[in-house]
Amino acid sequence: MIRTASTAAAATALLDEWQPHLVLFDADLDGKQVMQHVAARAGSGARLPAIALTRRGDLRTKLAAFDWGADDILTIPFAPEELLARVVAVLRRSYSDAVTFTPVIQLGELEIDILNRTVRVGQSELHLTSLEQSLLYLLAANAGRVVTREEILDTLWGVDYVAESNVVDRQIRNLRARLQNDWKSPRFIATIPGRGYRFVPTFTDHAADAASR
Repeated sequence: MIRTASTAAAATALLDEWQPHLVLFDADLDGKQVMQHVAARAGSGARLPAIALTRRGDLRTKLAAFDWGADDILTIPFAPEELLARVVAVLRRSYSDAVTFTPVIQLGELEIDILNRTVRVGQSELHLTSLEQSLLYLLAANAGRVVTREEILDTLWGVDYVAESNVVDRQIRNLRARLQNDWKSPRFIATIPGRGYRFVPTFTDHAADAASR
């Protein structure tokens, strides 16, 4: 299960009420504050592995993330399969065979089982093409962040791919139809005019609720 937080305060509140196996944090925002909280947990004997995400990709940012305690770092945009591979590698190093992991992205009523390549909305299983699955993984793995058309092209088709101007829009339209997603009132995929698309899962951020109390 994946739970998300939009601020450092919400993230630390979530860490206090939930016992995750791994933390993904944004090294470009307030990741240092989150990792300080993770370090405090480690001081009490509860070490928590972490992977940093960054849009910058420069050496200084990477070194800072490792200095804060990150076990690995990944530059945005990334293919969901690469994120999964890195997550599994960090979990294996951290827990060995003590815990069995099922790579599932669960955001609101949407459940993506990456290992078995199945997608469910509520109790209904969707039958997506390989390209539709990869596009959904990419958006869901970057939930809340705008993914540009260029990032989608580079990730799914490769940097050298020359495509017609509307290939991404057409695939988004097909995926929305599969998800029964109304673009005017999106449950999952929102259009950000002039920029790209953002995955907007319908779920309650429990950490934010806890932080506000």
